[in-house]
Amino acid sequence: MFKKIITTDNSKTTIIIRLIVGAVFFSEGVQKFLFPAIRGAGRFEKIGFPSADFLGSFVGFFEILCGILLLVGLLTRLASIPLIIIMLVAFTTTKAEVLANDGFWELLHGSRTDWAMLLGSVFLLIKGAGHWSIDKIISSDRNSH
Repeated sequence: MFKKIITTDNSKTTIIIRLIVGAVFFSEGVQKFLFPAIRGAGRFEKIGFPSADFLGSFVGFFEILCGILLLVGLLTRLASIPLIIIMLVAFTTTKAEVLANDGFWELLHGSRTDWAMLLGSVFLLIKGAGHWSIDKIISSDRNSH
């Protein structure tokens, strides 16, 4: 099972997606702690989530942890799963109102980063970390024994 999680191809360009997605999630997670009123608990409370203080910290923690894992390419497939869930929840809870109030084109405009992060995370779940990653080093070491 572990081998399936870390196995990746030899693609040298996957690092571009991995670094972008990892950096954005890491940054967003840190901001949930630095600016809780607008990025963390306050935002979750405004959306209407219960236990907004807990949820802001919980999501921020996973964004930081999974962002770091993506940046170094460790457990990339596993790390992308919580990020996909975060993006699906974010999209459904924040964009339905935009669609209802402002229309389809405003929805597309306002959700471009959401789509990029969601699809980048799905890409990493499917492809793995690529050539320049800890996953590649571990899987190469395991294959040589």
